[in-house]
Amino acid sequence: MTRIRKAVFPVAGLGSRFLPATKAQPKEMLPIVDKPLIQYAVEEAVAAGITEMIFITGRNKRAIEDHFDKAYELEAELEAHNKQALLDLVRQVIPKNVTCIYIRQSAPLGLGHAVLCARPVVGDEPFAVLLADDFMDTSGATRPVLAQMTEAYGDEKCSLLAVQDVPRAHTRQYGIVSATPHKPRLELVSGIVEKPQPEEAPSTPAVVGRYVLSGAIFKHPENLGLGAGGEIQLTDGIAALMQVERVLAYRYDGQRYDCGSKLGYLQATAAMGLKHPETGEGFRAFLKELAADMTRENGHGGT
Repeated sequence: MTRIRKAVFPVAGLGSRFLPATKAQPKEMLPIVDKPLIQYAVEEAVAAGITEMIFITGRNKRAIEDHFDKAYELEAELEAHNKQALLDLVRQVIPKNVTCIYIRQSAPLGLGHAVLCARPVVGDEPFAVLLADDFMDTSGATRPVLAQMTEAYGDEKCSLLAVQDVPRAHTRQYGIVSATPHKPRLELVSGIVEKPQPEEAPSTPAVVGRYVLSGAIFKHPENLGLGAGGEIQLTDGIAALMQVERVLAYRYDGQRYDCGSKLGYLQATAAMGLKHPETGEGFRAFLKELAADMTRENGHGGT
């Protein structure tokens, strides 16, 4: 079996939906409780056995590199004050056997362009793509989403796209696939279109933030030309790949939160805050008290 060893993290986006919070820090460094979004995504890749993390970065993204680098001063300070638990947390941000590679994306030309930037490092190997904005909570599942997908890749030996059904009114926000049943959780993709209007969408399964792609997607880079929105769309490359290889849609086990939106980010923070061993009990009590206060206020306002 060909093991997936490399993962690409497109992290060059401006994060404009979170301004001014993202004026001077990457949106991928926004925390969910006590870890940044990008760390959750990297941990998911590590759990899938991936050892090479390829970050496609841009301006003002230095904090991501610093986060995964050794912090000598911080470690020395924690060690001097005998704060071993915190020291262990800092040292375990990324395992010693994992390599981080950073490639600058020269212009904001879309997801397809970001993936294309990784070509010199990925070569002809199959690889994963993870969008940190799509936060995957698999605490109730057997394995993280990417581990589920790499296992399926081992059986199927073809590209996989994580999908979930979305309301038809939301199809303009996603790549939308047409597919037919193949095996449990797997469907054979027959078509893919980028951000169709609801009345034009062929179906409602949307591609969400996790991909396992054949290295063959790089064999015809001209297929990654300018597409919807004047950007180089990964969707177009996948559509071209489908002409020569199978592509499967994978219905993952887990809960996705769209942390590219304020509401999705708040939902993910609340969900993980309730599950965190340090905050869960107190946060749950706070939410109950808050709900009771709001009920009383609403009741009083209606009299």
